[in-house]
Amino acid sequence: MNCRKGCGACCIAPSISSPIPGMPLGKPAGVRCIHLDVDHLCGLWLHPDRPAVCNSLPAVLDTCGNTFTEAIALMDEMERNTAPTSTIVRFRQTPIST
Repeated sequence: MNCRKGCGACCIAPSISSPIPGMPLGKPAGVRCIHLDVDHLCGLWLHPDRPAVCNSLPAVLDTCGNTFTEAIALMDEMERNTAPTSTIVRFRQTPIST
């Protein structure tokens, strides 16, 4: 399968924790990458600075679905399933002795 012209879901839906040129802190999920051009094509495609996570997202039906909307939904689900679980801090409820 080839990337669909005008899609760009892989440059919007997933978070990227590694630095990207122009985005030194990475990219939060749901935020459009600054390298996604007006035609929704990756400006870093085949560039050595393209993050490894971007290279790991192949254009396959399981990732991209049949439409942009399906791609966003599939990648959003993947993002939720791979996000680190938040740490729950529990405070000890012991009375202070006086």
